[in-house]
Amino acid sequence: MEKIRLRAAALIIEEQSILLVEFRNEQDDGVHYNLPAGGVEPGETLVEAAIREAREEASVDIDVGPVAFVYEYQPAKNNYIYGDVHSVGITFACRLKDGSVPRLPDRPDSAQTGVKWVPLSELGSVQLYPEIADDILNYCNGHDYRNYVEEHQIQLERGGND
Repeated sequence: MEKIRLRAAALIIEEQSILLVEFRNEQDDGVHYNLPAGGVEPGETLVEAAIREAREEASVDIDVGPVAFVYEYQPAKNNYIYGDVHSVGITFACRLKDGSVPRLPDRPDSAQTGVKWVPLSELGSVQLYPEIADDILNYCNGHDYRNYVEEHQIQLERGGND
């Protein structure tokens, strides 16, 4: 039986900017960005995981709101482009608690290079994983958006994975 990795993410928007975590690409050919996110640990709820990941990756304390997005990566449907683990990510709309200032943690992941506010107007110019920049912009602007996104659909839109 295939195991599924459950992930929790924090979507934090303030003053028309989004809080992103910057990582060095594996090929060391630039950087990509993620929302503060990570796997749910045993005995932990999705909300608890979102809070922990925001603290671990961006050194912030957050209030967790409603679910904004669900993202699914199914390896066989995506030619294993991101490995062989089926994963489902739940992204919550979150707010920083008063006095919480984002910064690189004292002991970041070895590939993590920064924590940045990226203006929403520039979101399309950065490499975001998963590639849901348009969905985030539509969400923030109150337009229709995909609240459930399959990686397979993203790849089809990009002209990959037939």
